Amino acid sequence: MSTTQNERLRELLEPLVSSQGLDLEEIEVASVGRKRVLRVVVDSDEGADLDAIADVSRALSAKLDETDAMGDGEYELEVGTPGAERPLSEHRHYVRATDRLVRFQLTPEAGEAELVARILRVDDEGLDLEVPGVKGRKATARRLDFKDIAKARVQVEFNRKNKNDAQEVEEA
Repeated sequence: MSTTQNERLRELLEPLVSSQGLDLEEIEVASVGRKRVLRVVVDSDEGADLDAIADVSRALSAKLDETDAMGDGEYELEVGTPGAERPLSEHRHYVRATDRLVRFQLTPEAGEAELVARILRVDDEGLDLEVPGVKGRKATARRLDFKDIAKARVQVEFNRKNKNDAQEVEEA
């Protein structure tokens, strides 16, 4: 897909996504066999539930049908969320990942290649992290500046208790 088409689709679709209380995270046009697929990824600070996805999907479909943004050929529209192991690239992504475990690929200037830590707080310059302890050691606090992050991706945690579970255990 040309940058021009991507920019045109973003300009067309972003106001609709925003009007639904969501952020437009990604647009991709892919060829699948003989047809094209337009994948639109949306999210919000509170997450996007199935009803919100369905509403924005209908709005996008109607808008695309009334324009020639996808050309004359058939295409399929897929609307979804970034998924569990989402990459973090913008400030709002880090804010949304607060209390989540994240794998950081660090820049050479940071002095190490990789770090896995939980995001505790996000500000304009960087992150306050909790680095899990290994082999019985306690977790440690760490500060990481955005300039030291090359890539970051949320990690799936199968055994992590959420905040509500932790409060219930403390109250019991």
